[in-house]
Amino acid sequence: MRIVQKYGGSSVADVPRIKGVAARVASARQAGHEVVVVVSAMGNTTNELLALARQLSASPGRRELDMLLSVGERVTMALLAMALQELGVSARSFTGSQSGIITDTAHSSARVVEVRPERIEAALQAGEVVIVAGFQGVSRDREVTTLGRGGSDTTAVVLAAALRADECELCSDVDGIWSADPRTVPSAVKLDELSLDEALAMARNGSRILFEEAVAWAHREGIQLRASRTEGGGSGSVVRPGAAPRPSRARAVVRDSELLFAPIGVLSGLEVPCVRAAGPWGAVLDARNLHTPVPAAVQVATVAVVGAGIGASPEWVQSALAAAEVSLAEPPIGWWSSADAVVLVVKSSAAASLERHLHFSFVERSGNSEESCSDSS
Repeated sequence: MRIVQKYGGSSVADVPRIKGVAARVASARQAGHEVVVVVSAMGNTTNELLALARQLSASPGRRELDMLLSVGERVTMALLAMALQELGVSARSFTGSQSGIITDTAHSSARVVEVRPERIEAALQAGEVVIVAGFQGVSRDREVTTLGRGGSDTTAVVLAAALRADECELCSDVDGIWSADPRTVPSAVKLDELSLDEALAMARNGSRILFEEAVAWAHREGIQLRASRTEGGGSGSVVRPGAAPRPSRARAVVRDSELLFAPIGVLSGLEVPCVRAAGPWGAVLDARNLHTPVPAAVQVATVAVVGAGIGASPEWVQSALAAAEVSLAEPPIGWWSSADAVVLVVKSSAAASLERHLHFSFVERSGNSEESCSDSS
């Protein structure tokens, strides 16, 4: 069996955790699997590098930012290779460019256009575990590029597709995918299995576990995903291609508090690669992938109810807001809907309260019987 595993920054935050990941990878290799590992930067490394850049420039150039930020994942990949070698497991690390990940030229938010994994294939045939620096690639004019928010997940999925892997496992400090953030919604339930359609709707609306570009690749290529906890076991969640459609009902509530609202007039001439939604009123921007200040932008949040067909009759929005005693954000962007989601834009201070209310109203009352947060360990 050929598997691709991705480990996020919290899973490789320090040397003891890297040793733990090495032991987990070694166990998979000893079970007879071919293993490709994609790693993020250690802990808070990316933010620390960004802070260094901003000490020198309020608006650092995107090319140089990519050169700087790509360093974090390269540190992790080399350390993990060393840890595996200490366990007697043959391992080899590759940067994004060495792995054959070819992107467009959009620095800090590049899109993968092609994967040429010849060196990875050769290493696997030689019996080695391959460790790849996530979040990065190389453009066709040979510039280092980074993939933006969730870039290591995207690296893992595109490699799984190119290598025809049996599964792509996304490992983090959370055991699977939940119907809401269990830190703010104690009654949240773990979704043991969901479809790629459902996962994509959650990712598009700010899921902490799923990222849109990665899930979109999995959806196009039919890649099975598994969201697992790195330490402590747990059953995780499986995201299957072609899963049988469920009855129309809410499956999850997704809150995203790291957004900005900018009036449309201030966006002219700015290089803004992270627009979540836009209209004549302005734009909602993803602040995590925004490295340039945006004048007059204010912090907002979105809370989305996700489920097949849930957006077909969104008349419930105003009554839900009234019942939760939550005001729409100012300026009054309000809400928008698609076939599988209804998204409300609110003041950041109101988001957690609205998440709890909508989860109770639309997920708990729908009879979701999957594992509750209090039952997991």
